[in-house]
Amino acid sequence: MTWLLWLGLVLCSLAVAAAGLYVYGTKSWTVMTQALTSRLETSRIDEKTQPPSKERYSLSELEGLPAPVQRYFRAVLKDGQPIIAAAKLEVSGMFNMSATGEQWKSFNSQQLVVTRRPGFLWDAQISMMPGLPVRVVDSYIAGQGLLHAAILGLFTMANVSGAGEIARGEFMRFFAEAAWYPTALLPSQGVRWQAVDDYSANATIVDGPLTLTLLFRFNDDDLMASFRAEARGGMVDKVVVMAPWEGSWSNYKTQDGMTVPFTGEVAWIRPDGRRPYFIGNVTSLNFEFSP
Repeated sequence: MTWLLWLGLVLCSLAVAAAGLYVYGTKSWTVMTQALTSRLETSRIDEKTQPPSKERYSLSELEGLPAPVQRYFRAVLKDGQPIIAAAKLEVSGMFNMSATGEQWKSFNSQQLVVTRRPGFLWDAQISMMPGLPVRVVDSYIAGQGLLHAAILGLFTMANVSGAGEIARGEFMRFFAEAAWYPTALLPSQGVRWQAVDDYSANATIVDGPLTLTLLFRFNDDDLMASFRAEARGGMVDKVVVMAPWEGSWSNYKTQDGMTVPFTGEVAWIRPDGRRPYFIGNVTSLNFEFSP
């Protein structure tokens, strides 16, 4: 019976240690994300001293836009719609942890978005196995990008930050996800649209030294169906690899008078084909509007 007693003591010790690591990791991660949230809030343009060019959407903005873009805004916005200043989302779904294989894990996340100056903070918890979460932060704040992933919030799996390609990639994510905060796509908010065909158009946005162009496609209901970039940097074996990147939107619902998607899928286009890695469903969506 002595060995059983020792085994029990060892298992109890391991459980206590694991619980301690989990608590410590959670606290450390919370401190980091709170600091990032403060940076994001600080980066916001003071709308009292620098009000937006327009505080409400007007149908007059549509004049001269490509036909599918005009139809899109007519479908998702109402004349007089307040301009979105910020958004808070909760998203859950499945994430593929492998860049080359299939290692799908469930996740839950919170996301804060601000539209002037463009920025976001995505804080996710991915369930690798019971009691062993991977914490992930994805952000674009004041022109700087960040991707940080750590087991239990302590043991780093990836940590890339700064300007250059990481900032470009994260700014691209902000732009691609604007279907969630559609007034950010209006010409009055700095977006330039160029016709491609009757169901698609290119959109260009600028933030500091970064200029991005994405292809947006629209469906028969005049809603945004997908987005695509011909090149975005993604991590493959700890190396940033450029590849086409695209996503699709579905499950549209009405929120605060706007029609926005509640389901999205994102994929890389690799030499061996299309590789989806993110499938998410919005479970909570709240907006802050310009005064």
